[in-house]
Amino acid sequence: MLRELKTFITVARLGTFAAAGQQVGLTQSAVSAQMRVLEQHLGVRLFDRSGRAAVLNAAGRHALPLAEQMLALYAQMALPPAADQWQGELRVGAIATLQTGLLAEALPRFRQLAPRVELKLVPGVSLQLFSQLDAGELDLALLIKPPFALPKELLEVPLAREPFVLIAPLDVDGDDPLRLLVEQPFVRYDRASFGGRQVTRFLREQRLNVREALELDELEAIVRLVENGMGVALVPRAGLWLQRPTHLRVIELGELTFHRELVALVRRAQRQPALDCLLSCLLSRDAPG
Repeated sequence: MLRELKTFITVARLGTFAAAGQQVGLTQSAVSAQMRVLEQHLGVRLFDRSGRAAVLNAAGRHALPLAEQMLALYAQMALPPAADQWQGELRVGAIATLQTGLLAEALPRFRQLAPRVELKLVPGVSLQLFSQLDAGELDLALLIKPPFALPKELLEVPLAREPFVLIAPLDVDGDDPLRLLVEQPFVRYDRASFGGRQVTRFLREQRLNVREALELDELEAIVRLVENGMGVALVPRAGLWLQRPTHLRVIELGELTFHRELVALVRRAQRQPALDCLLSCLLSRDAPG
């Protein structure tokens, strides 16, 4: 029955028997047969089948987190008790500033504790990483806190809180951030990203009309553009640019300061000792000893 449960979870995530079959290596008819067997054993229908789609009904939505928990418990039966004996792969997705910041600080300690665990680092922007975690393609996602309610099967662990600042070229005079935002060209933090949405909300709340010069999601690139005189920008005080000499002005927002929150997201049903160990290292960020 474990095989049927794995296929059920895959169908629920991908939405069709055909797509699930491609991922688990079965034909569409074999997936359909497994789902019939599972439904017969449970005595309930799990999907509303409409055309090619397989949408979970109420019974299916109830069964999905329980199926994930059963498989997670089964997987934990094979885990050794000692951290240095853990083996396997952890797929960790992280935005750029967390890759070079908190994660880089935590990994040496984790490597000491769990030397046999293979880490696969997946780069991406927050929305992309959230989708990959939700689809089961990642074990852990390190990203900006989503601006919406999380599905109940996801656990959120707070990591850090970073203030936004205004950055401007060295030859731009003035210390009033609102005036500079109106007067200078604006390099916009991509409004489709979680962090960019916060910038958009700030501009709207302050009723500012900016003259956009460019829009992009990469913070290091935004900083470089500002250094080269492209305009001013609102960015979080985070990233490698803080660790090198910069040729720009950093202007605090004072009482108008807003923050981005960095979090770790994990599926509750996929918690396991090696993953919990990595989360602990991220939270403590102890130097290796």
